[in-house]
Amino acid sequence: MAASSYVFGVERSVLGQPWRWRADLSAGAAIAQAHGLPEAVGLVLAGRGAEVEAVCRLIKPTLRDWLPDPSIFQDMDRAAERLADAVRRREPIVVFGDYDVDGATSTALLVRVLRAVGGVVSFYIPDRMTEGYGPNVAAMTAIAQAGAKVVVTVDCGTQSFEPLAAAKAAGLDVVVVDHHKAGWALPEAFAVVNPNRLDDDAGTDYGHLAAVGVCFLLAVALNRVLRLSGWYNSCPEPDLMSLLDMVALGTVADVVALTGLNRVFVAQGLKVMARRGNIGLATLCDVARMDRAPTSGDLGFQLGPRINAGGRVGRSDLGTRLLISEAPGEARQIAEELDRLNAERKALEALTLDQALLAAPESDPVVVASGDGWHAGVIGIVAGRLKEKFGRPAVVIGVDGAVGKGSGRSVPGVDLGAAVLAAKDIGLLAAGGGHAMAAGLTIAADKVADFRAFLCERLAEDVAASMDGRALKLDAALAPGGVTPELGEQLDQAGPYGTGWPTPKVAVGPVTVVKCDIVGQDHVRVILSGKDGARIKAMAFRHGNTALGQALAGAGRRPLYVAGRINIDHWTGEPRAELHLDDAAWADGLG
Repeated sequence: MAASSYVFGVERSVLGQPWRWRADLSAGAAIAQAHGLPEAVGLVLAGRGAEVEAVCRLIKPTLRDWLPDPSIFQDMDRAAERLADAVRRREPIVVFGDYDVDGATSTALLVRVLRAVGGVVSFYIPDRMTEGYGPNVAAMTAIAQAGAKVVVTVDCGTQSFEPLAAAKAAGLDVVVVDHHKAGWALPEAFAVVNPNRLDDDAGTDYGHLAAVGVCFLLAVALNRVLRLSGWYNSCPEPDLMSLLDMVALGTVADVVALTGLNRVFVAQGLKVMARRGNIGLATLCDVARMDRAPTSGDLGFQLGPRINAGGRVGRSDLGTRLLISEAPGEARQIAEELDRLNAERKALEALTLDQALLAAPESDPVVVASGDGWHAGVIGIVAGRLKEKFGRPAVVIGVDGAVGKGSGRSVPGVDLGAAVLAAKDIGLLAAGGGHAMAAGLTIAADKVADFRAFLCERLAEDVAASMDGRALKLDAALAPGGVTPELGEQLDQAGPYGTGWPTPKVAVGPVTVVKCDIVGQDHVRVILSGKDGARIKAMAFRHGNTALGQALAGAGRRPLYVAGRINIDHWTGEPRAELHLDDAAWADGLG
């Protein structure tokens, strides 16, 4: 069957989209046959662009196969030599991070590495509310006055021209380790390690790395410099592999593509995390009531939000402190505080989302919503919710007096980070930056309308192309009895899943709704029954007031096809398969 064929013949679902095969079925069969894999796994791999000969590298990714020589990156050797020199001279080093998960994991990774090799190192995380994102002049000046000689900015710094000029004037050697979009002009820094520098050819293959991935490569480069200099003749060499749990967490939480090297980082990092060697992460898993080996979904939806909560609504340094903690008591106290703050964050998010939905212009190609007093710690999450609802890029701006702080999330094929940089270049923004799928900005309140118009004009064509090509892409079509824990485990063989390597989705049916009710905050819970006698538990999250929720609630005995992902529920002890629904379609041919 061709990849353009409709799954179950669904040309228009209850949510108004066609159901199409993600892969050519013959390509999936060829992969499965060549490697002795289940047919469903072959389809998943084919649907993500896997070639037959490359399958082994993809389903069993190793650092040996994927890790590049760090020296291919601009300024990497210069940065590693400067840090090695600081270690040998015992010069004070400060790691200046960001307050999100990528920033916290990046900071913690370098602090752990530098301490392990004998460096004198501390860290600085700016306060989101009072200092904002990235280096600032006051902080750089204070760090220099405290006696530091080297500052490493992680997950920030590429656009910090004035603060880094001030740092240089104060006698600091600044090493920027970042992954955000860069222009031709770079800040006055000792080194700028960023695969997204316009003059860095490595960006072609490694521009999708999160900052924590770039930090890991810097750690590899530093380790090599110290080894070649004989430093480890008198002290043990650090175990860099043990740090991959933090690399995995930062990579998944920053929603970068899980392709290439990122797949290795996450696949291997999950194995490291399962060994619970990092006291802080292990304690956070306990607080989140995770008593099994974590998955990439757990990193994105359980651990990541809790680490983020400190920077969003609490103390910005809590995430980093947890990740570097070696004291179980301290780790427990921080983890419980992050869990409490995460609950507070959820309440703020719900309130802001309700207000943003009222303020959002639904017909614009880019959804830009702004409001007075919206908490800067939740606007990014709310932007993601608007993006999910409308299927278009969304920017949410919280205004405080004459200044607005904004955060945006995009859709595949629409480079929001580049658009934000362009708006900054023409003076619409006071500050801004990001990558293709996410961006942050500072704007004068009276320029919000002009910024909205700029984004809509610049991105309209790309958004239209993205929406025209929108369809629910499916990897398999099953009878209800085919939804089993065994199939879920088979599909896991082609993981880890995330942005750029999406979780497999299946179509199932026909089914009828046996029971339907609303649970939690607008979630639909249903029991489905198939003609083969199988019953399936299914959830449609945040669909209580959508066409999908209404179809499920009003279906009666009318047959449906449903589509979504298989989730394995371990809470009862015995694994059980359930569906997390994305869509449904009438199976009797009537709309």
